[in-house]
Amino acid sequence: MKRIIIFASGSGTNTQNIIEYFQQNKIAKVVLVLSNKEDAKVLERANTLNIPFLSFTKADLCTSNKVLDVLKKEMPDLIVLAGFLLKFPENILQVYPNKVINIHPALLPKYGGKGMYGSFVHESVLANNEAETGITIHYVNENYDEGAIIFQKSVFLTEGDTPETVANKVHKLEYKYFPKIIERVLFSDTPLSMMN
Repeated sequence: MKRIIIFASGSGTNTQNIIEYFQQNKIAKVVLVLSNKEDAKVLERANTLNIPFLSFTKADLCTSNKVLDVLKKEMPDLIVLAGFLLKFPENILQVYPNKVINIHPALLPKYGGKGMYGSFVHESVLANNEAETGITIHYVNENYDEGAIIFQKSVFLTEGDTPETVANKVHKLEYKYFPKIIERVLFSDTPLSMMN
């Protein structure tokens, strides 16, 4: 059975959705949830779903091998960033090439980069009068939101949309597509790009 490790920083709705998806189809499983915030709600969700979890400091991730050592012990087939806000370190990326993916709540390359997460993204999309927004699932490299794109899905915006309504539209795409794309990446023999 394929092994998934999830990194998250926030409430963990995507993490919960991914865990439940693979609990149902039993072809892979989430073996560990990691967060850089010890009080993140995602850890509560993992605990409720009987998934092992661990919090760590930025130093554990970026200036030591503590997190890397945990990963090596757990032997993941795929590392998934689901609302993880720290820049992912090169020492882990070197050990797991094309094995770390992220989801971004916009159509990259627009509205990506440092500081572009959550409502900041949706506010920027609305401020620029975009006709659509969406999700991007991509491989992680050493730069924020610049890894090769695996999958994108768009949704139209309408007059009167607010950051909250845009977030709801984007969340629906995330919940529908993220677990399915994770599954495809897990069971592909080569790195994927722009899957439809």
